[in-house]
Amino acid sequence: MALARHTPTHSDRSIPVKFQPDQLEGTNVISRVDTDALWVGKQRFGHSLLVPWTGQVLHWSPVRPADLTPADFEALLALQPELVIFGSGTRHRFVAQSLMRALIERGIGVETMDTPAACRTYNVLVAEGRSAVAALLLEPAT
Repeated sequence: MALARHTPTHSDRSIPVKFQPDQLEGTNVISRVDTDALWVGKQRFGHSLLVPWTGQVLHWSPVRPADLTPADFEALLALQPELVIFGSGTRHRFVAQSLMRALIERGIGVETMDTPAACRTYNVLVAEGRSAVAALLLEPAT
């Protein structure tokens, strides 16, 4: 039995494909990542951030993964996220499980990746209506 082959037509090529996720009204969207800044919407930040899906973007004190303490992750609990996307800076660096213990013990998911990947992932999750927080390290230029 021969399989029928689909021959592309002009109408097949005109189907619109959208690559940018929809933005839910009232959510924070990370619009840009530079080597020295993070942009949430139209606002520029030159330091590490906690970006909740809604509400105020917060300054986060650690700069490098070596600066992280358990208290830095406990601060995320007040935001009551479903999951946390941790941006470890310019490179993907794993964080000690003990630092994330407060989140894990409460059933909050945590994913670690470099900061640009974390920003992209966060935006997709928020566009899906998820209660995500991006915890983003912005390392100073060396």
